[in-house]
Amino acid sequence: MRDETTRRKVLVTGGAGFLGSHLCERLLRDGHEVLCVDNFITGSRRNVEHLLGSPQFELQRHDVALPLQVEADRIYNLACPASPPHYQHDPVQTLKTSVLGALHLLDQARRLNARIFQASTSEVYGDPLVHPQPESYWGHVNPVGLRSCYDEGKRCAETLFMDHHRQWNVDVRIGRIFNTYGPRMHPGDGRVVSNFIVQALRGEPITIYGKGEQTRSFCYVDDLVESFVRYMEAPGPLPGPINLGNPREFTILQLAEQVINLTNSRSQLVFRPLPADDPQQRRPDITQAKDKLGWEPTVQLRDGLVRTIEYFDALLREGS
Repeated sequence: MRDETTRRKVLVTGGAGFLGSHLCERLLRDGHEVLCVDNFITGSRRNVEHLLGSPQFELQRHDVALPLQVEADRIYNLACPASPPHYQHDPVQTLKTSVLGALHLLDQARRLNARIFQASTSEVYGDPLVHPQPESYWGHVNPVGLRSCYDEGKRCAETLFMDHHRQWNVDVRIGRIFNTYGPRMHPGDGRVVSNFIVQALRGEPITIYGKGEQTRSFCYVDDLVESFVRYMEAPGPLPGPINLGNPREFTILQLAEQVINLTNSRSQLVFRPLPADDPQQRRPDITQAKDKLGWEPTVQLRDGLVRTIEYFDALLREGS
């Protein structure tokens, strides 16, 4: 437990989501007071139910696209659907969440003189023409495609964060998050790790888009949360952006084969056409994270998949 001089009041928006719930858990373990804000469109009360008994934890239903008045020393902005089926379901609301949410929270950070972290995304690089992707790369993004509500919303949020930093000296931190997986992912969120695990556990065909030759880098959630905390508490100014992800690269086909082996599944592979604007390659250059935060992932893909499979296996048994 930290002493009173280092205990902070921390706001986590999107705190009942996959990443947010793990972050809230970590912050409480570190001795902070945590206000978790979520509109529960993609987040779930179940993800933070085990935290409700803590006197240091408060849960509030709120949509960050609307103004929010809070008191906090630190603000983590994780509010936004992150999987294509979820963010494409209501693309206008997705864009409002990213842009208006960033504006409202930056207003609070400026008023409170609080440090604020923006959960940005590797999607700002689009379908990259540079590999691996350093933070200096501006990206190759379709601004009018089906994914643009998310990609452009996050790019605009980065702009707002940097302009608040330059214009009003707001202490901002921008983390570009690459593919993350782990317990509490939504089973129907359409992301590749959860898709493959759920299909394998049910013995259903595993759907691979294209030939499965496209690559991704998968970071286990505990590693990512560690990077958030290190980045937030690193001496400033350090606005970023900084890439946060695992630089080990796997093809989608390799991931499917690992999942089948670890679940002892009889699922067959089924190949479908690639969706529009799906990136062919995605791997972070994490030189800045190593140099400035002393951080790099430690959980191997196999170990992280085992933990994630255990979570989904229990979840599916519960629902059966």
